[in-house]
Amino acid sequence: MFLFLSKLLTKKSPSSRLAVILGLFVTVMVMEFKTPTEYVFGYLYTGPILLTNSWFGRMANFQATTVAVCLTMLNLFLPGSEVIKVSTVASRAIAVMALIVTGVLSDRLRRSQEAIAITRAKLESQEELVKLREDFASTLTHDLKTPLLGAIETIIAFQQERFGPVSPTQQQVLDTMARSHQTSLQLVETLLDVYRNDTEGLKLDLTPVDLSNLAEEVASSLIALAANRRVHLSVSYGDSDWRRALWVQGDTLQLQRVFNNLLVNAINHSRRGARVEVVLEPQDSYQVVKILDTGAGIEPEQLPHLFERFYQGHSDTFGLRQAKGSGLGLYLSRQIIEAHGGIIWAENRTPTGAMFAFKLPVYPFQSLTA
Repeated sequence: MFLFLSKLLTKKSPSSRLAVILGLFVTVMVMEFKTPTEYVFGYLYTGPILLTNSWFGRMANFQATTVAVCLTMLNLFLPGSEVIKVSTVASRAIAVMALIVTGVLSDRLRRSQEAIAITRAKLESQEELVKLREDFASTLTHDLKTPLLGAIETIIAFQQERFGPVSPTQQQVLDTMARSHQTSLQLVETLLDVYRNDTEGLKLDLTPVDLSNLAEEVASSLIALAANRRVHLSVSYGDSDWRRALWVQGDTLQLQRVFNNLLVNAINHSRRGARVEVVLEPQDSYQVVKILDTGAGIEPEQLPHLFERFYQGHSDTFGLRQAKGSGLGLYLSRQIIEAHGGIIWAENRTPTGAMFAFKLPVYPFQSLTA
């Protein structure tokens, strides 16, 4: 009843609230002092105490509790026409303790509610700030594509000598510029995809896909990068010496991106003369893909965070695993694999190196398709 009354009068003026509290105090006082002393009505002071705490705060709550305690004990001596009994004193002492506990607990409740309200406000402001930042980053990233595409087209035009002859030295410079702009464009597109996937979810165009074909195609496209870093790149089929099809239900373009991200990551973190191997292993329920390198491995504390957004880790003590990226490739790979109902993970190899792997459900009609 008191909680309902509190909500009902919350929008009333302070003077109206004070009048309600005084009226309740007077009502209980009349009941106390107009009845025999052994009848204890002091418990009813809990109502105005709770309202006082809710409407006027901590100090007013302390004053109301003190007044209620004093009035409850005063009824032992006023009007003074009755003999004071031990049982009556005990009953009023219990009532006083109940009033004190009510005052203390109501004060704690009020402080807890205020702390919760402050925390909720902070969380809401932080969520709004995060949304604003992501919207800004998404808009900025989208706007960056236009000048990058224009720069790439201009470089291609120079390479094709549309503006006049180009010397071999200039051609090399243009090649370097083209690669740099392509890398920047890939980063921008990755950022756009990450923000789009986080807000709208990843939309897949599912068809039967042979992971063996994808692995070989992506590995072939990265031969030049691997050769430039003096890294040997190969594709194998586990214990089998024969090529095998690994069919899954997937989005070809998105799975290509996963292969590309994981292989580029392995190549960039490998030393000269190292080996990067794609191992394809068909299983009863899953098709497993492993990317193995012979680099410095991954520090144990980094393993739980590798697939988090923008996580880049840090260089190892011997400088063997220092290549830096945007921290988005592995995060995007996780988004794609999980959208396919698969699992992606990383672990260290023995004695050296790292393994990045994922597994996807076997395409149910694999035997018919193969």
